Amino acid sequence: MSGARDETVAEALPTPPPIMGNVPGSYALSVFRERHPVLVRQVAEALPYSPDRRRALDRLLDEVVRDVMEPLEPSAHDAAAWAEWGRGKIGRPYVDVPFLWGESYFYRKVLEATGYFGDGPWRGIDPFGPMKQAELDGPDVDGELAALDETAALSPAERADALLLGSLWGNRADLSFGVTLTGDREKAADLVVDDRPLLWSLVEAAAPGRICLVADNAGRELLPDLVLADDLLACGLAGEVVLHVKPYPYFVSDATPADVLACLRRLAAAPGRAAEAGARLWDAMEEGRLTLRAHPFACAPLPYAEMPDDLRAEFASASLTVMKGDLNYRRLVGDRMWPASTPFAAVTAYFPGPVVALRTLKSDALVGVPERALAELDAPGRPWRTTGTHAMVQARP
Repeated sequence: MSGARDETVAEALPTPPPIMGNVPGSYALSVFRERHPVLVRQVAEALPYSPDRRRALDRLLDEVVRDVMEPLEPSAHDAAAWAEWGRGKIGRPYVDVPFLWGESYFYRKVLEATGYFGDGPWRGIDPFGPMKQAELDGPDVDGELAALDETAALSPAERADALLLGSLWGNRADLSFGVTLTGDREKAADLVVDDRPLLWSLVEAAAPGRICLVADNAGRELLPDLVLADDLLACGLAGEVVLHVKPYPYFVSDATPADVLACLRRLAAAPGRAAEAGARLWDAMEEGRLTLRAHPFACAPLPYAEMPDDLRAEFASASLTVMKGDLNYRRLVGDRMWPASTPFAAVTAYFPGPVVALRTLKSDALVGVPERALAELDAPGRPWRTTGTHAMVQARP
């Protein structure tokens, strides 16, 4: 489908309401009511915060429990931006604003409470750092990285597809390199949409192209993302990989530049093919074939349809943009109550170049699923849209 035709279809689509957090029994409501209070307590216990920071975290916990969004301190460097974004929202319950916006504001408030942007000693200290490091140092990572040695027996095409699935399923604790290398057929059965043939045709047609990889989580998800980037570069499918990460901590485990460096060190310290990949990635970064971007918009409470011109130009210049993870998917499709069969190409027609979504389903935003597949998935009566048991590879030329 041509871009011009996509735009026409997109304009004809009725715009559904945003996903909200005030629907009884919804996933979004459970995030605000259950996950956020627990997370504030976990952050408070993760580091030896000073009394003033602990009081600030106590105030945030009270704010979350009372369910009233308080404004940022007027001295905050981005107070004006959030006040503009939050016009008509600040002062209301978290659950009564769009889910994506409310979640984003909560994580900004976590950074305020911990002093991340302040002038004191806690400036620049990642409040989620201990959680990320514990995962990266976990014993399971050794086995997952060792499983990379099995790729030596695969053809280039088989290896690329196995690493793609490793990247897709990488944020699941029991599904990473080892499973995707030995159980591709099993995991492919859990793909709600599988556009891998179109994905690879886009990559091969532009090789060696410039691929933007918009990362999601750090640690055990970022490691397979980096290994996939290494394979694309080493096989000549990409001449450059631009890795987009968050400029500062966001949504607990979202990757930042510091997390990329931690993963590179983790790869370099591993034996076998993992260490080889780490060395190649290190060289690629020094040579400019692997580059990092940390655009401020990555942490904005807005969909990609509202991206600024410089970021739009960045994606337009790429031969392909790969959006990793659930949060990027929500921002790509607008986190709205789309009928799930709404065409992915129509919803993403605004995007300035070829785009692929690699996403494990962990929230309600969903498009591009055929009606028959939906009926089959819904028939057992078990939840599948928010549990991480299913995934999708969606592509739009």
